[in-house]
Amino acid sequence: MKFSFKQFIVPNFGKRLAFMLPAVILMGVFVSILVEIGWGTDPASFMNLNIASTLGWGLGNTEVLVYGLMLIFTFIFGAQMIGFGTLANMILIGYVIDLCRWIWKNIGFAQFIYDGSFAVRVVIFAVTLLLFVVVASIYINAQMGVAPYDAIPNILSGWITVIPFAVIRICFDLAAVGIGVIAGKMNPDGIQGSIVGSILMSLLLGPVISLVGKPLKKIL
Repeated sequence: MKFSFKQFIVPNFGKRLAFMLPAVILMGVFVSILVEIGWGTDPASFMNLNIASTLGWGLGNTEVLVYGLMLIFTFIFGAQMIGFGTLANMILIGYVIDLCRWIWKNIGFAQFIYDGSFAVRVVIFAVTLLLFVVVASIYINAQMGVAPYDAIPNILSGWITVIPFAVIRICFDLAAVGIGVIAGKMNPDGIQGSIVGSILMSLLLGPVISLVGKPLKKIL
């Protein structure tokens, strides 16, 4: 299917946009908290965080570059997946994370997390992860375009039909974690975030988001 600007205008556009845009922003907010806790993030954020740290860039600029390259690939091989949600994910999340981390540092929330007891960190982590899953499900079910990162395994699945999509997605996520580890190894400050936590999210986050997303489809 060829790219057309008409694909940006989906049925119930206003309603879907009203759900999608806040969801993207909140995804950035919740990922910023997961980064401060340091127990792992989604694979894409882990990869980009380590690339950004190694290059000495902000996460927002890094995600625009990385996702921009992925968007070119998507435009060539899966243009029908591009929409407003694609661009919002590519442009907003990284800058929201940068802004929120600056806010957390200046209001003392980052230090509160760092100094907090194990129990406090567990509660913050669990609540934040749950909220991230919910808003990620809202973003996906708004169906206003596929994120550049998510589009690639979808394209690969269409090419490699003998392997289940779930396996391709997990392998892609683990590859992203691997890229993050390689980037972190080149960084004098070391790897940013938890490798184990991000690997676990590679295995579990997708199925959980899909499960939570089922009842949300009725609303969206």
